[in-house]
Amino acid sequence: MKNKFPLTSEGGKSQLAYMSEGRVFFSSRKNNKQNAYFSVMKSFIFLLLIGLSACNQTKKSEGIISGQTSILVDESVFTIVDDEAEIFANNYKQASINFIYLPEQKLIKLFLTDSVKTAIMARDLTSNEKKHFLDQKIIIRTNRFAIDGIALIVNKALQDSTITVQQLKAALTGNYGKDKSWVFDNPQSSTLAYLMQLTGQKSFAKNVYALQSNKDVIKYVGAHPNAVGIVSLSWLVRPTDDILSALDNVKVMAIGKDKTKFKKPTQSSLKTGEYPLTRNLYIINCQGSAGLGTGFASFLAGELGQRIILKSGLAPDSLPSRQLNFK
Repeated sequence: MKNKFPLTSEGGKSQLAYMSEGRVFFSSRKNNKQNAYFSVMKSFIFLLLIGLSACNQTKKSEGIISGQTSILVDESVFTIVDDEAEIFANNYKQASINFIYLPEQKLIKLFLTDSVKTAIMARDLTSNEKKHFLDQKIIIRTNRFAIDGIALIVNKALQDSTITVQQLKAALTGNYGKDKSWVFDNPQSSTLAYLMQLTGQKSFAKNVYALQSNKDVIKYVGAHPNAVGIVSLSWLVRPTDDILSALDNVKVMAIGKDKTKFKKPTQSSLKTGEYPLTRNLYIINCQGSAGLGTGFASFLAGELGQRIILKSGLAPDSLPSRQLNFK
């Protein structure tokens, strides 16, 4: 403990003496005032820096509806996710999400090796993919938010407008429709993976071609009367402006599980399963904690997110409630 008492130096200037642990320390009153001033200023600057640091941390920290994060998205469902992202951003100004659109094969590689731990996919994770996260003690949260369809489109000049699932399988393996070109979006896409699973084949006939995107498929079919395009329904119900003219030249085929009943992809036929080529859309969160990925997943599954899906033309996971007014 320090004891303080006044002393007088040989020059007559008043000094203060501090005794601590048997030792005496001297300082003039003038210097003591300066030291006190600088001490107060240092304390103020230090507190100011702490306050600024805390503000920066608050801005950068990730919460359920605030902060920054990235989400991987299957590019085949770009238009639907883009609608959801726009409304989410308008409602939650403190949240900033970078959506990375990729074909499925590139997406899953990045999901398993990179720091981005939330993904929107047209399938669930496989058992091996789940094991990758479970081995790291990471909880996987998977939520279905919509039902998409794989649609077949043809040029309006083509008279054919129906096909069975069996005929489609035969066409992809070169046993049906050899006079036509069958085109899909990308050699690394979820559409190709779906078709491979449908047929049980790892390669297709020579008249089956991969382009680069769903846009390319729609434009190609619109310009080639003898082509059949295989695309995500989302691009037909929520098209971008640059393919509207091409869509005027194409029509959607009705597909049958057999030759007795053919269905076009609609919200009703997707939901009931009457349309045979359906797939679920999932948001998969492997962040390990409640972050912005969790917030966006909750938004997709919530009433507003589901209304956006309903308005888009796809089938929502759950039908939003309707408010009835009785007079």
